[in-house]
Amino acid sequence: MSSLTGTGALVRLAVRRDRVRLQVWTAVFTAVAASSAAATAAVYPATGDQQAAADSINSVPALVALYGPVYEPTLGATSVFKLTAFGAALIALLMIFTAVRHTRAEEEAGRRELLGSAVVGRFAGLAAAVVVTAVSSLVIGLFSGAGLALTGLPVAGSLAFGLGWAAAGLVFGGVAAVTAQLTKSARAASGLAVVALLAAYFLRAVGDSAGPRWLSWASPIGWTQQVRPYAGDVWWVLSLPMLVTAVLFAVAVALARVRDIDAGLLPDRAGPAHAGPVLRGAWGLVWRLNRANLAAWLAGYVLIGLVLGGLAGNVGKMLDSDGARALITALGGEQALENAFLAAEFSMAGVITAAYAITALVHFRSEERALRVEPLLATALDRRRLLAGYLLLAVGAPVVLLAALGVTAGLAYGSRLGTPGAEVARLLGAALAQLPAVWVLAGLAAALFGFASRAVAVAWVALTTFLLLGEFGTLLKLDQWVLDLSPFTHSPKLPGASVQVAPLLWLTALGVVLVVAAVAGFRRRDVAG
Repeated sequence: MSSLTGTGALVRLAVRRDRVRLQVWTAVFTAVAASSAAATAAVYPATGDQQAAADSINSVPALVALYGPVYEPTLGATSVFKLTAFGAALIALLMIFTAVRHTRAEEEAGRRELLGSAVVGRFAGLAAAVVVTAVSSLVIGLFSGAGLALTGLPVAGSLAFGLGWAAAGLVFGGVAAVTAQLTKSARAASGLAVVALLAAYFLRAVGDSAGPRWLSWASPIGWTQQVRPYAGDVWWVLSLPMLVTAVLFAVAVALARVRDIDAGLLPDRAGPAHAGPVLRGAWGLVWRLNRANLAAWLAGYVLIGLVLGGLAGNVGKMLDSDGARALITALGGEQALENAFLAAEFSMAGVITAAYAITALVHFRSEERALRVEPLLATALDRRRLLAGYLLLAVGAPVVLLAALGVTAGLAYGSRLGTPGAEVARLLGAALAQLPAVWVLAGLAAALFGFASRAVAVAWVALTTFLLLGEFGTLLKLDQWVLDLSPFTHSPKLPGASVQVAPLLWLTALGVVLVVAAVAGFRRRDVAG
């Protein structure tokens, strides 16, 4: 029997499982790209306006670090400067989860072993995941490019943009295929691949904003920008992600060849022979299952805080035009440029922290699906206590993460001003101001899980919607009531803005209501298998 026997059937099965997700994400990315281009054309109709916008953007290192530079002052390049790298990272994240879903998650759930007992080749599952990831990336990329072309932008540049997005999805789908061979759990495989994505984005950000430039070329996200849609359309750059993708999939096959089904190549570390006081009970179990993941996130926030604090001290010196100053100030601050920069970064950190809160509940769902929750509840353990452990993680861990971000940013920024103590206190408060909005997302994920475990995936849709509203809502001139649907709209833009307590109290109250609903729902529903 060929090692690829049954690949076609597994591809059809995977496509059937992902058909709704793929259609929704394709529509979302296409609509965002087309709407952004149409809105930009209305804001910068003349060549002089586009030149002024490009000059303003390129003179702000913080903007260049976040989104990348505008290579030429064309309407197309100005329209997609926010989308090129940032959108590529979102598609890469989507493809990471897609690849892991059809590889390691299938093994973890025991379905891969059942399929392997039939007429299915050893590498059929991996090959099917590769095909689905590649097709999904291309479909999203090509439809998004078509949406740009329909707004009147050049077809060649639109195609280059779409293929750049697809290339990012292909590369990180390959990364996820490799990490799926290394680890024993889907969560760990996704985590390693996401770390690689964050590292790639950080390399690009440093290379674009502070140099050296070769760092951008060392990042797959940087390759997406170097295609330079609407700014020369450098087609040969697309050969780099194609080559790397082929190598990654070859490595994944080689690793799959030498490991057993349901095993990873990285060694499992045995736990302690006896549970200490901290590890006893429901909370102890939740802590042990999640502490490594939380430690990795915490280390990332410490690093990001130090970088942000260092960059903030130089923002004012790096701006050489009034337009640049107006642009960065408009991003969220009301006073100093440094405050505006930090406010924009802390707002984005709030969205990312909400993603961590959702993952805590998603992990509970994976434990339930793996049939590890039922045996626990068959003992004297009350199901509300078990849920409370995950709720404490989803609500408490964001406090730790944002506090670490605020403290480290304050230390780095304050050391330049000679007042580290004052800046730590100020930026700690600014970071923690994002918590009520984060708690709303955590409560939403908890409530969805409490009533139906599979519904927790809707929380990702909500988070993505809120992210897109924050990034493009003003540009698209959406009504204020639409923008107000996002809890992050009501978070104060600190440091530098005035604080209104009422919205924070309302957000916190909404989070509490959702958590109470989660407990009530989980108490009554059946445990899913």
